[in-house]
Order: sequence, then structure tokens, then C-alpha cells
Amino acid sequence: MTTFASHYSYWITVLLLAAGLYIMIARGNLVKKLIGLSIFQTSVYLLYIAPGKLIGGTAPIVSEAYRVYSNPLPHVLILTAIVVGIATLALGLAIVVRISTAYGSIEEDEIVAADAGGRDRA
Repeated sequence: MTTFASHYSYWITVLLLAAGLYIMIARGNLVKKLIGLSIFQTSVYLLYIAPGKLIGGTAPIVSEAYRVYSNPLPHVLILTAIVVGIATLALGLAIVVRISTAYGSIEEDEIVAADAGGRDRA
């Protein structure tokens, strides 16, 4: 129980990773796939941030009063990744809107069937 409790952030990361991956693979709705991608990205953020914080660590300001410092690099990288993730999600939603207007559906099976039917007629 001690090992499980001490690594709860990693267990949550694995749970979110599995949930996001399952949603992306198992669902045919394109908006649900984007939500799964967002959950998957969140798990990656947690994976990078969890080891970046040290208990008792302070900002990396050199002083005689402090001996343990936290590394700020993972937090900066994740801040950048969050911005990229939001841009990716916005672009994905814009593409889903365009697909919806072109095919009249956002279900993957219906889009593939409509696309295959269009090739047979051409």
C-alpha cells in the first residue's frame, strides 16, 4: 500500500493515458476522438511534471539558506506543450467542422462509407 500511495501521480497518469488511448481507438465520433486526444495529452503533462517538483525544494535562487532546488525546466516545457495542445485541439475541431459540412456527419464509419460510395460513382 505504501508503494501505491507514494506513486499516486504515476497511477493517475497511467489511468488517464489508458482512458485517452481507449477513447481515441474505440470511438467513431471525431469530436470524441479529439477529447480522447486531449485526455491523452493531459496524462503526458502529468508524466513530465510529477518528477519535476521536489518536496522541500525551492526556486533555483542561489542562497545559503536553501540546499534543495526544484528544476523549473519541466514546468516551462509543459507550459509550451499546453499551448501547442490547445492549438492542435482548435485545428482538429476546425477540421471536424469542415468534414461535417462536406459529408454531413462526424461519425467515422459514415464518412468512410460516403467516401467509398463517391469513388464507385466516379
